[in-house]
Amino acid sequence: MERTNAQPAPSPWWTPHVHADRRPFLMARNRIQAAFRHFFEERDFVEVDTATLQVSPGNEAHLHAFATEAIGMGGAATPLYLHTSPEFACKKLLAAGEPRIACFAHVYRNRERGPLHHPEFTMLEWYRAGASYEALMHDCAELLGLAAEKAGTRILTFRGRTVDPFREPERLSVAEAFRRYASIDLLASIDRSGATDRERLAASLKEAGLRVAADDTWSDLFSRVIVEKVEPRLGLERATILDEYPVAEAALARPASGDPRVAERFELYACGVELANAFGELTDPAEQRRRFQAEMAEKMRVYGESYPLDEDFLAALALMPQASGIALGFDRLVMLATGASRIDQVLWAPVAETAP
Repeated sequence: MERTNAQPAPSPWWTPHVHADRRPFLMARNRIQAAFRHFFEERDFVEVDTATLQVSPGNEAHLHAFATEAIGMGGAATPLYLHTSPEFACKKLLAAGEPRIACFAHVYRNRERGPLHHPEFTMLEWYRAGASYEALMHDCAELLGLAAEKAGTRILTFRGRTVDPFREPERLSVAEAFRRYASIDLLASIDRSGATDRERLAASLKEAGLRVAADDTWSDLFSRVIVEKVEPRLGLERATILDEYPVAEAALARPASGDPRVAERFELYACGVELANAFGELTDPAEQRRRFQAEMAEKMRVYGESYPLDEDFLAALALMPQASGIALGFDRLVMLATGASRIDQVLWAPVAETAP
């Protein structure tokens, strides 16, 4: 008889015994979501519900969308996409006059699946017109504690790492993180216009013992340091706010007032996991168009495809007030609050697995 070492396929999520194991995570998810809705309502935010189908799914080079089409009454097809974020629609609402909005949105990202990634997931986004992005940092600190409280825990945890969600987060600039964790002077490779020097950064990586390939761009090198040296050290014992990203890595954020080489962008980390991405929002339509075109040129170079620009969004930027906005991976935060090890444990009905 032929023997095989193949493991039996796991039972589907809808199998009663699997659902029974997952149900405590899911009930905690509901409590956290209800508490977050109350948090925003108390602060005079309006909860909005944006359309999933958009003419553009977003214009960041390394985000991948699901494409579809709308068939008109006469049979003509119009390309559409499932959005990767409700950001464009939310900013149109800011332009329309809404001063504070929050949105729990199902969003869709292709080529992403793993313990922290799912092709369909929930993004919590909120926007404050007339507020600095530091206000979002305070929101994040409060929401971390609230999530833990509603999950009935005093810690956030993932893969043996823990964070006290009731401690004030550490605030660390990207440049300081490069110095601290990789001994690299990042800003030496960026000039006052925001232009980057690939060769200078490559030399710094080689000195630090990091791999440099001949076809690596400045952005590739930047990402390698972030992934290999910086991210694993963030959000340990207390959350980390990684602040002041280079302008070249902040396509939707305005430049920082104190240093034009960096932007008003931060990411929130806990247990080494990226939870949120925030901006002091860029409201210059011409500059936003230039950045999107550069991002789509890079996407075409790397992946052989690009997405259209949302012309309505670019027009709305001319009316949009100064604002700050943030996108938080709600499922990931629920994972950390409940101690789940995989994102599908905290999703009520996960998407079926596809062939590799």
